[in-house]
Amino acid sequence: MLREDLTTALKEAMKSKDQTTLSTVRLILAALKDRDIQARTDGNSDGLSEDQILEMLQKMVKQRRESVDFYEKGGRADLVEKEKAEIKVIERFLPQPMSEEEIRTAVDQAVSRLGADSVKDMGRVMGDLKQRYAGRMDFTRASQMVKQQLS
Repeated sequence: MLREDLTTALKEAMKSKDQTTLSTVRLILAALKDRDIQARTDGNSDGLSEDQILEMLQKMVKQRRESVDFYEKGGRADLVEKEKAEIKVIERFLPQPMSEEEIRTAVDQAVSRLGADSVKDMGRVMGDLKQRYAGRMDFTRASQMVKQQLS
């Protein structure tokens, strides 16, 4: 599904001559191809799953947000705008992110479902959350909430 969306977006960007979308989707497809090759080398003949693609897209957004911070500190407004435009394009392919309250509810449910009661259980809780909410949850924020709840 995501692969088809990316291919369609590439074709539409070519037709409309939208250079930002075109270059960003090409970057996404190149990264996806690299990861597919690595997955096949590791024995997964199907390549990346939808969840793994979502994870890759989230990492790409995170990298660009970090770049925006660096460029703002360096006074490079032109590069800040370029990175922000790429973020918007990448986010088109991500599902609607969970709100702060939804993350808190999911963390509470995971902690009670797994019977977690100490920081030692944090790995199990985070693994459960990543399995259930891949592509939708901000795991940095969720990790903070889990740590806070288990401390």
